[in-house]
Amino acid sequence: MKKWTLGLTLVLAIAVLTACGGKKYEAVPINEEVDVCAICKMQVKDDAYATQLTTKDGKTYKFDDIGCMNEWKKTNGTENIGMDYVRDYNDKEWVEYKKATYVYDASLRTPMAYGIVSFKDKKAAEDFIAEQGVGKLMKADELVSHTWEQNKESMNMGDMHGDGDMNSVMSGDSMEMTEK
Repeated sequence: MKKWTLGLTLVLAIAVLTACGGKKYEAVPINEEVDVCAICKMQVKDDAYATQLTTKDGKTYKFDDIGCMNEWKKTNGTENIGMDYVRDYNDKEWVEYKKATYVYDASLRTPMAYGIVSFKDKKAAEDFIAEQGVGKLMKADELVSHTWEQNKESMNMGDMHGDGDMNSVMSGDSMEMTEK
């Protein structure tokens, strides 16, 4: 009888531990009415540049540019991050930060002028580089040693929180920034 009780207790304990195992993190929607970047306090647009991370204790931080998310990581560390996400430039789907492919060029216009655009696959990133005629292909582990410099000249040239059309932005057709 004791062996049977011990066996049942062991099976139940394993079932409980398995059920309570790894926490599942998911990207949350952007609410343009209230979401502001955790670093620069600018509005987070529901666009291809939005990023976010969720800490292991369940707190979500949203950013208007991947560079701002990097600043948060430098200040707060990465050991408490449960999951971090970027957006695919083409279809705006959330992609796990570590699984995305990135394109960097200082001339690429992003909300805070870090010049990094994310893609869910390498082929899309390569196509973007071919189309734009600029860019360096990068993976998440390469971003750790990236310089993360802002292109101050492009910060004063227009509103990247507009429609996100890279072609009009790169050709200088962007609208003048207005304060909200």
